Amino acid sequence: MMGEQTEHQPKIFYPHLNLEQRIPRAHLLRRIQEQIDFNFIYGEVRDTYGNNGNVSIPPAVILKMMLLLVLYNVRSERELMETIPMRLDWLWFLGYDIDSEVPDHSVLSKARARWGVEAFRRFFERVVWQCVEGGLVDGSKIFVDSSLVGANASNNSVIDVRSLKVQLQEGYKELEARLEEKSESTTRRYYVKENNRYISTTDPDAGIVNRGKPRLSYQVHRAVDGRSEVITATETTSGDVNEAHELVALLEDHHLTTGIRAETVVADSKYGTVENFLACHDRGVEAHMPDLKEFTS
Repeated sequence: MMGEQTEHQPKIFYPHLNLEQRIPRAHLLRRIQEQIDFNFIYGEVRDTYGNNGNVSIPPAVILKMMLLLVLYNVRSERELMETIPMRLDWLWFLGYDIDSEVPDHSVLSKARARWGVEAFRRFFERVVWQCVEGGLVDGSKIFVDSSLVGANASNNSVIDVRSLKVQLQEGYKELEARLEEKSESTTRRYYVKENNRYISTTDPDAGIVNRGKPRLSYQVHRAVDGRSEVITATETTSGDVNEAHELVALLEDHHLTTGIRAETVVADSKYGTVENFLACHDRGVEAHMPDLKEFTS
């Protein structure tokens, strides 16, 4: 049989690889490992696991996998799992050995659904606070901006909710129920979509953004500290949300996360609305933003 070893074939010996010695001291993952305690996640998600069933992947390992996904801009969870066995630094970071069995990519999506958004937000806040304690965050001056992220949904899934034909379909009633349930169950500030007429049946939270070519998108809003460019606050909304509406929320989240009130905020002309200038004035924040009227008149 092909591949069967006979007594005349030499045996291949793979010496044990000491991954600890093979990771450079200056490697980014080693620095993260030394500074961040991932074990906090056990206490955060303990109530989401039962006492019966198969032994699950340790939550700290799952959290590290998700960090690798973002940190190295991996295109998909499936690709992440396929790449892990080929990266000695990733194996070491996850606590695996060269012959460790890598779990199926589905463990990540299942964990996200089980843990909920708040577990990841608290992880973000813990890291930011460690940056504050380490002197990396000044907190008095922040820069605010946003960027679009494409949704994992097809434009063919978009429907017109004002269409009578669509509203008569049984699937539309289910979609309405999903949206109402999500709106009622959210525990944080909920954003308002600019365009509620057209929604995706597969990803109703995404918004249609028309910049050259219409596409379903999300928008990531960030506040960045001026000292070491540490992100201190972030919000994710539908792609069609007016980013100017998120300025006050980012200012408040920056204060909650760092314990420091911003004295100066810098943003581009899209944030230069009357409402934002007044909100900054009321909070004693100096606003460095071009007046939006100058660019629209």
